[in-house]
Amino acid sequence: MVEAFLTALVTVFSGVHLLYLAGGVTLGLAIGIFPGLGGIAGLSLLLPFLYGMEPTSALAMLIGLVAVIPTSDTFTSVLMGIPGSSGSQATVLDGFPLAKKGEAARALGAAFAASLFGGLFGAAVLTAFVLIARPVILAFGSAELFMLTLLGLSMVGVLAGNSLVKGLSACGLGLLLGSVGGAPATGEFRMTFGNFYLMDGIPLVVVGLGIFALPEIIDLLRQNRAISEASELGSGWLDGVKDLVRHKWLAFRCAVIGCIVGALPGLGGSVVDWIAYGHAVQTSKDRENFGSGDIRGVLAPESSNNAKEGGGLIPTLLFGIPGSGSMAVFLGGMVLIGLEPGPSMVGNNLDITYTIVWSLALANVLGAGACLLLSKWVAKLTTIPYALMAPFMITVICFAAFQATRDLNDLISLVAIGVLGVLMKRFGWPRPAFLIGFVLASGMETYLYQALQFDGIGFLTKPGVLIIGVLIALSIFFAVRHIAKSKEEPAVKTDVDDPSVPENRTPQILFAGAIWLAFAFGLYDAMQRTLLGGVFTAGVCGVMLVLTSVVIFKLVKGDINDTVNFDGEVAEGYAFDRSVASMLHYVYWLVGLVVACYLFGYVISTALFFALFLLVKARASILKTSVLTVSALAFMLALAHVMVLELPRGLLQDAVNMPWPLG
Repeated sequence: MVEAFLTALVTVFSGVHLLYLAGGVTLGLAIGIFPGLGGIAGLSLLLPFLYGMEPTSALAMLIGLVAVIPTSDTFTSVLMGIPGSSGSQATVLDGFPLAKKGEAARALGAAFAASLFGGLFGAAVLTAFVLIARPVILAFGSAELFMLTLLGLSMVGVLAGNSLVKGLSACGLGLLLGSVGGAPATGEFRMTFGNFYLMDGIPLVVVGLGIFALPEIIDLLRQNRAISEASELGSGWLDGVKDLVRHKWLAFRCAVIGCIVGALPGLGGSVVDWIAYGHAVQTSKDRENFGSGDIRGVLAPESSNNAKEGGGLIPTLLFGIPGSGSMAVFLGGMVLIGLEPGPSMVGNNLDITYTIVWSLALANVLGAGACLLLSKWVAKLTTIPYALMAPFMITVICFAAFQATRDLNDLISLVAIGVLGVLMKRFGWPRPAFLIGFVLASGMETYLYQALQFDGIGFLTKPGVLIIGVLIALSIFFAVRHIAKSKEEPAVKTDVDDPSVPENRTPQILFAGAIWLAFAFGLYDAMQRTLLGGVFTAGVCGVMLVLTSVVIFKLVKGDINDTVNFDGEVAEGYAFDRSVASMLHYVYWLVGLVVACYLFGYVISTALFFALFLLVKARASILKTSVLTVSALAFMLALAHVMVLELPRGLLQDAVNMPWPLG
């Protein structure tokens, strides 16, 4: 073992290995900064270049990319309110409000410091447990994994603001949307309306971008200002590092959570940041600033997000069982270069295992350092008037969403979910609760089905299930106590965009009624399926119909009255009708872009959208409009060419043979 350890150490610090590691880190930085792509796209891009490479060099590139994406995806999450990947969604909740207050430097400094700490912690855990993790991992069966999904859902309480029934109803809506498509037990298609696109379910990247990114863009456009009013953003870098030191035990606990969740096969890394964020809120005595710019809301998800990569490598290396989508592609890369995951990784190939471990640690150091060097320049983007940035961000989001399945229906789903996100924000339905329900839906149903098949109802008496059940009970207790205290103290910031006219509750009631109808349809659809194919959605919809009815009843009585938006500020001068009109105004722009993509293809429609938006909304000059439009198109075309990504084609391209790049 000592010999393998020393051999790995020599390999890691060799010049060739460091060169390939730096190459993987550089690629990971580029992929992470680009919103919506994440580790799966980056690793998939890298796989074709691994043919014929020496195994340790290929592993260096893979590890460099895997390690740095959870760090670099923080840029857009903090600076623009757009999740860089599915694992950085919780960072938006407090990181983006900090940027709008002019504290982007502090938020980024804290995020990168926490990412470095989490990454190194994950590597250390992987080092220590690589020989003893096997029995621990095997102790988690379907029953325990099902209970862990329930634990994730129990975190909804602290993300629900002042109305627990609203939070649970939003979570149920996420569970319902996550159930669209084939049933895990029987393969029956649910709630698809005969649409082939819906049969595979709606991709997570589309839901994440739609529910968070588009509402924030529309909100900033309505305010017609820059993200941050501050002109100097470079004074808070060290403050962010000091924040990590001050809250070191929170970062430590969240790193532990990241390692545990990352090591559990099939649970996936998309939920770990939400669990860590919920833990941060639950364990804090002064929680009134969460959601409006609390630095702990940045430290918690970022430390857990990077630590999960170390944990995720444990089942991937030892059993060949990937714990997330990115680990699945990493597993494919290992097989491609001739390495077979399994017991041999702690036997004959132990030196390669330790090479992976130390490469992971070193890549985290390189990635965090590179992000800190870039931050000062990237952060200045927040001082640009948002009307100039918005068309670029919208086209980037559409580009990223289209890569989910490379179907124009991706863009239609993006706009539809974006409208849902806007309305949820407007009427105080917590979007984090919705997203955590969506993420956990598929796994929750699969684990429940498997647990019942293997153990029957007796799975509830298994020791691991009982232990996790106690943790769930504690989580619910803290959530209820949090809701009770928030009614006595000044209001905790909830995800609502200034419902400042409480006497006019009709739009809120209509929205709640529409959600009730969605659950009613879900129950009707479940009744058309077999028992195993419909029992999950029927159970969810049955419970949620009751909870949504309670919400409607309280709205009619006037008991629910959220008065503060999730950014912690009441928007100035919003009359209700005008705010709805302004929201719909920008939705029309998005719908126009999607329709143009369907008719004329992505390149032509993007050029038209850019030019019209800059001229009409940003009041830019013709020269500035031309320069920005050409620059944006050049960037997107270059990115598509380098990453071998497809751009949407329209009816025009199908009818006429057009030259590149129009064709």
